[in-house]
Amino acid sequence: MDTPILSQVAPDVTMIDTGMADERALNAVYVFGGAEPCLVEAAPEADGAAVVAGLDALGIGPNDLAHIVVTHIHMDHAGGAGALLQKFPGATVWVHERGAPHLEDPARLVASTARTYGPSRMRDLFGGMQACEPARVKAVTDGDLIDLGDHRLRVLHTPGHASHHIALYDDAGGAVCTGEAMGSYLPWATAFRPALPPPEVDVELALASIEKIRTVGPSAVLTSHFGPVPSPGLACEMASERVRTWAEAVRTSLVASPDASSEAIASSLRELAGREFLDDAGRPLDDELDRYDALGSIAMNAAGLARYWRKRWEAEMAAG
Repeated sequence: MDTPILSQVAPDVTMIDTGMADERALNAVYVFGGAEPCLVEAAPEADGAAVVAGLDALGIGPNDLAHIVVTHIHMDHAGGAGALLQKFPGATVWVHERGAPHLEDPARLVASTARTYGPSRMRDLFGGMQACEPARVKAVTDGDLIDLGDHRLRVLHTPGHASHHIALYDDAGGAVCTGEAMGSYLPWATAFRPALPPPEVDVELALASIEKIRTVGPSAVLTSHFGPVPSPGLACEMASERVRTWAEAVRTSLVASPDASSEAIASSLRELAGREFLDDAGRPLDDELDRYDALGSIAMNAAGLARYWRKRWEAEMAAG
């Protein structure tokens, strides 16, 4: 992949396209300038060279980067944190308190990712994941402030995609880095794709997290996959609608066939996605949909939502 594409997306905020999986418009990290430069998202370790090159192009050298904040510990967001700490000796990495132990010892996280993707594909997509020095890992929770010298990032706990997920509100310009709390933004389709993988997906929490983002009145919504979203208020509505639609589609499949296989559920969800994401001539964008399998395939969404509904129904039955 060539030198990463840099785009200014908000006052003193630059987006770097990391070229994940040798694709453009798939994975983004954000650089907040100012007194203490801050990188939001560490990208996969495999994209480390692109991230470093992007920082260098912005004049942020090894002794300049002060902060790295990850919205959650999945390898496409935090996999490169340990390697970046080695390259930027003055930086601190910030993560939700539930995720901090996994940055300090990522063995279980890497093993879980390998089971999901397969070891070979995991390495191709994400690379590895080096441990972060515990003294340089700072845990945060909802409402905490990360001081960048001349402005601050406010932590918004936004579970649903993962229990330890956070979004970040910039009190200087009002932009919010949403990670995957709103799913993946598909700029070519002006639409969202839910990000609801097993094992922690929670539909109610996901919807509440999107509402929390909407309530702060963001001046800009900056998604990790991929980029800034026009009209933040409308974006929140669109993201919520997609979560509800996909969750209901899986629920309907399970009601019709309680023992439906994961493949059958994924097939019905893919049919829905094919109807939702069309080009200007009304043709399904199958090739573009497949590009997003690196982030969380339709099959992964189907598995996560099926698990969510079955667990919910079991809990309701146990409660009478």
